[in-house]
Amino acid sequence: MQAKVGDRLVVEGHSDTDPRREAEIVEVRGEGGAPPYLVRWKDGHEGLVYPGTDSHVLAAEH
Repeated sequence: MQAKVGDRLVVEGHSDTDPRREAEIVEVRGEGGAPPYLVRWKDGHEGLVYPGTDSHVLAAEH
């Protein structure tokens, strides 16, 4: 997985009642765009994320 600042990290829900979550990538800490990523969730919280297999990156729209 590779990302750059401004891309979106999408974490898919594990069941019908578990919603899909999206966050903005505000910092890339791995080499060459690799995780971990510092992300800002829609509620304003920030956290360091090591994405799992249920995640993917959406390129920022420029």
